[in-house]
Amino acid sequence: METGKLIIISAPSGTGMSTIINSIIDDERLKLEFSVSATTRSPRDGEKDGVSYYFLTVERFKELIAEDAFAEYEEEYEGRYYGTLKSEIERINNVGKNVILDVDVLGGINVKKLYGTHALSIFIQPPSVEVLKQRLLARATDSIEEIEKRISKAEFEISHADKFDRKVINDKLETAVSDVRNLILDFVTKN
Repeated sequence: METGKLIIISAPSGTGMSTIINSIIDDERLKLEFSVSATTRSPRDGEKDGVSYYFLTVERFKELIAEDAFAEYEEEYEGRYYGTLKSEIERINNVGKNVILDVDVLGGINVKKLYGTHALSIFIQPPSVEVLKQRLLARATDSIEEIEKRISKAEFEISHADKFDRKVINDKLETAVSDVRNLILDFVTKN
């Protein structure tokens, strides 16, 4: 088995991406390790630098951007950056593991362009925008305005799904988990 590959998973909010990843992350056959992201936000209670995130100042984050140190990054809003350091991907690959990234759609597209055939990009898609809206409403964690923003963003993200290597529709969670596991297993076991 060749290790040192990169798995990119992207999905609109509410599609089940985190649930799917959490269901496969401990499968020994996949040899997956999460990449620790860098951020400029302050640590929350219990978060540790280098474990939860790499906590950086805005100045240091911008220096790293200038040094082309990121595989992908975004400024979520003024002064709040998140990104994936290339050195973090290398660190995980160098210990014989495969990196799993859960990134937004545009970040996923950019990482795939950067790593080419070394990476497998998977887009998790809801059965429909209407089903996604119902799931977000059922979660009852966001206001109607926030849900409308998420739906609008999801429609934009779904329009980019064809830029990913594979698409998995999360209609039935068990099937989606199995499909993602099998796609990754196939990718990491071929030479």
